[in-house]
Parts: sequence; structure tokens; C-alpha cells
Amino acid sequence: MYSAEEFDKAKTKIVKFIMYKKRTESEIREKFKNEIEENMLEDIIEYCKEAGYINDSEYIKKAINNFRILKNLSIIELTYKLLAKGINRNLIEDYIYENEEELNEYEITSAKNIINKKSKDLEQKGIKEYLIKKGYKRDNISAAFERI
Repeated sequence: MYSAEEFDKAKTKIVKFIMYKKRTESEIREKFKNEIEENMLEDIIEYCKEAGYINDSEYIKKAINNFRILKNLSIIELTYKLLAKGINRNLIEDYIYENEEELNEYEITSAKNIINKKSKDLEQKGIKEYLIKKGYKRDNISAAFERI
């Protein structure tokens, strides 16, 4: 068992880590697994979830919004980026399902941006192949070409 003082000290360290930049539960576990005793780490993670410091569903929403502003990605690429952060696949799939229309629209816009950039160097067939390799849905690729 651990003392309240040890708990507070470790909790403060983790909360500072989260406040610097929002983190996923998995990132916190990974960072502190060798520093903080397992039972205490579990208790601190539970505390952080209850206090709203850790919320992977909220993290997904914010991360996808940031990606949408900064990058041209397919829905599959978004999924892989979130999986790399250690977020549960079911949470990601639920978010994508609930926001499917909006995410398809984003994917079409991203494909359109890529088509505009690549059309100087590649034929339409080459651009389509590139987008398919990047995980874009064929329907969204077609829609993007229609909108140009």
C-alpha cells in the first residue's frame, strides 16, 4: 500500500503531464509504468478519469478536429493515428460511425486538395491509385473528382 503523501505527489506529476498537453489513458500508462507502482497508477488514472483530466472520447473529437484543420487524411489514416495513441479501437469506430457523414465530407475535401496538388505531376489514374493506397474510399475519390 502507499501513503496519501505518495499518492498526492504522483498524482500531481501525472496531472502536470496531462495539463501540458492532453494525453490518452494509454500514453499515461506507458509514460509512468516504470516510475509509479501499478496499484497507485491505476488509482490515479481512475481519479483523473473521474475528474475529467483523462477522457479518450473527448481526445478523439479534439484530435480529429485538429487533423481536419491541419492535414489531408483519409478516415483510415485518422483511425491509425488514433490507434497509435493507444485509444481503444471500439471508441474510434463508434466516433466514426456517429460522425460518418461529416467525416466522409472531410475525406472528399481532402481528396480534392490532394487531386489539385498532384494533378500537375500525375494523370487522373495515378492520382486515384495514390488516394486508394492512402485509404480513401472509392466513392469519396469519385465524388472529389466530380467536384473539381
